Amino acid sequence: MDGSGRGALTGHVAATWIYALSASRAMTENRGPRLDPGVAMSFSVSPSRPIPRRGRRPYGRLLLVLAMGLALSATPVGVTRAEPPAEPVPDPGRQVSLPRLVARATMPAAPASPDSPPAAVIPGFSAAVARGDGTFWALPDQDPSAKGDPLRIHLIRPAWERAGSGTGEVEVLRHLTLSDPYEEIPFPIARDRSRNRLLTAADLDPESLQRMPDGTFWIGDERGPFLVHLDRRGQVISTPVASPLGRSPQHPDPGDDPATIRTGGGIAALAASADGRLLYPVLEKPLVAEEDGRRRVIAEFDARLEEYTGRTWDYRVDTDSNLVVDAQLVGRRTMLVLERDDFGGETAVSKRVYRVDLSRTDRSGMLAKTLVVDLLKLDNPDRLADGDGWGTGDPFSFGLRSVEALVPLPDGHLVLAGGTDLSGTPTRRAGVPDDPELIMIDPDATVTAREAEGTVIAHRGASGYRPEHTLAAYALAIRQCADVIEPDVVLTKDGVPVARHENEIGGTTDVATHPEFANRRVRKIIDGESVRGWFTEDFTLAELRTLRTRERIPEVRPANTAFNGRYPIPTLAEVLDLARHSRTCDGLPVGVTPETKHPTYFAGIGQPMETPLLDALAAADLDSADSPVIIQSFEVGNLRRLNGLTSVGLSQLVNCSGAPYDFEAAGDPRTYATMATAAGLAEIAEYADAVGLCKNVMIPRTSQGFLRQPTRAVADAHAAGLTVIGWTFRRENSFLPADFRKGTDPAAAGDLEAEIRTFLAAGMDGYFTDNPDIGSELDLDLT
Repeated sequence: MDGSGRGALTGHVAATWIYALSASRAMTENRGPRLDPGVAMSFSVSPSRPIPRRGRRPYGRLLLVLAMGLALSATPVGVTRAEPPAEPVPDPGRQVSLPRLVARATMPAAPASPDSPPAAVIPGFSAAVARGDGTFWALPDQDPSAKGDPLRIHLIRPAWERAGSGTGEVEVLRHLTLSDPYEEIPFPIARDRSRNRLLTAADLDPESLQRMPDGTFWIGDERGPFLVHLDRRGQVISTPVASPLGRSPQHPDPGDDPATIRTGGGIAALAASADGRLLYPVLEKPLVAEEDGRRRVIAEFDARLEEYTGRTWDYRVDTDSNLVVDAQLVGRRTMLVLERDDFGGETAVSKRVYRVDLSRTDRSGMLAKTLVVDLLKLDNPDRLADGDGWGTGDPFSFGLRSVEALVPLPDGHLVLAGGTDLSGTPTRRAGVPDDPELIMIDPDATVTAREAEGTVIAHRGASGYRPEHTLAAYALAIRQCADVIEPDVVLTKDGVPVARHENEIGGTTDVATHPEFANRRVRKIIDGESVRGWFTEDFTLAELRTLRTRERIPEVRPANTAFNGRYPIPTLAEVLDLARHSRTCDGLPVGVTPETKHPTYFAGIGQPMETPLLDALAAADLDSADSPVIIQSFEVGNLRRLNGLTSVGLSQLVNCSGAPYDFEAAGDPRTYATMATAAGLAEIAEYADAVGLCKNVMIPRTSQGFLRQPTRAVADAHAAGLTVIGWTFRRENSFLPADFRKGTDPAAAGDLEAEIRTFLAAGMDGYFTDNPDIGSELDLDLT
């Protein structure tokens, strides 16, 4: 490489571009070039110097977030600078967190024989507590259709399958049958004339369990909901305590009061203090009148006085349909929360354990949460359960639909339990009911960070494998080791930023199948073009939430159509929260690069985008100079306005042809071609930190689709102090240069890896891709 912008291909820098840019903003708080355009630079790396993971930036601003314990290293050749000082060299064997599967056990989903006792048939577990001797008291899932079944608590002993030992079977030692012999329950029960008044699934729906130091139990019920105290034999010993938050529609005493708790939204999680004095019941779903569908209420209950204390906390789930299914205290104020969606297998999006401190909230007043483990990606180096169906390789995925129970162990390991999907949709094997399954994980396990080249930005999420702009696509991208996720941003009628590629949603949702919205189909002029369809600005967020997403290009990605009709349109707030509550495969927070779509159009209809966007960033605590955020746009005016409103990074997108629409609307003759010149890029550097170049701007194609020689655009951008991001890299032949196509099928996969390598060799720093797994697997050897 010449010295005009990029150095030798062996020069590498250890931080991703988004952190370099945010650190730059934090240190300088001003726009414009950070590098003298006249200074020629080249870089080399000593063979003995460790090469860090992602993000090569051999020019000017070699920055990072030192507080994260990561460092940059680069050796400039022929450049004398008084600052910055030499940065520490990172450890080539740097360890990053990846929770590990250490043991697994299962039990049959069906009776072992027709003579098996009823207690041996357990569909799964809603809750469990450890006894400290390798056994567990476990509360089984209740089949809602089997209301005559007696309620039981089972004592089980897993023979854990570990590396080289264990059968992986679960033995049921005995069980307690719940009963109400002292007639403490104040409403009629189904077996009120039976001996000891046996309790059945028609009376209570127990979903959570705690065992007290005196050997008694408390169970949390969803139907009332109630807290119920049981003695060591499973007998009710005091009147069940109703929730102060109200009643559910399933309450056994209908009464005249309206339901305030949703059906199935009762006490699915129940934490307890170490001394058993305090219990913390958590509602599974939002309250009926709750405006924020993501809010879940944690209450405090004095188990000695058997009354609620009046203290509550607000916990926010990742998306409004997520459920809080278990919670455990692991310190005086520290709580682990098991949160999940209602999907299983490939469709699953969220099966996560978070840590919250009951004394710490975020800006919104919700409990600040930190990710402990993503159960959809567990390290499995011993290949436990390998070949036992979907998700049992390495990595291992605990993607059962009904993951329900969380049990902390004294050594820091966590046990989780899930069971047969009572809706009849199996996860592990098609057509075969899932066996009830227990896993033990080490949440503090680490792996060595992989070396990879370039910053990987998941374009609309992992949109090569899931419908774009869904939480499913973004979450998959993170598991595939993307550094950054990209949501396109449009507004609803009530001004809420949501993630869609366009404000017209006829091609990416099922809106056309909703007769109630048939009259919303209209024709509009969007950026000078006539478009007919349904538009986000004509729908409230609540209305948009009734829609489900679809694959935008089914003819190219037919496999993605299997996910049609499953996922809602996410809000920008949900995307930001997913990012800030996740970590990259490098152990860094996941970056976010929101793109404002059609800002001139939205401003023209009285909905300027800047304030809602910045408000969303502020609510997520992602509005400071060191936040891992870069706002991008194809227009110029809104970036210049944002330059005066925010300290987060900015990136100017440059298309292969045409001009920014705000230029066209104002009669400005400048085009994207003008902006890609040395002078144009220097002007961009006055208000932006990065430039997102269309691939053809960097390396044009011949009329036959083959690549030509690179232009000077990358070198000129680097000379102006801009980070260069290329777009968009997709694996299908229809998107690839002819050099890298395989076969003649436009939808078939070509050699995307080779295309990415070619552009990285031309100096590109990072890139947008629909296939972050392919990008994240690239190693550092570009030769």
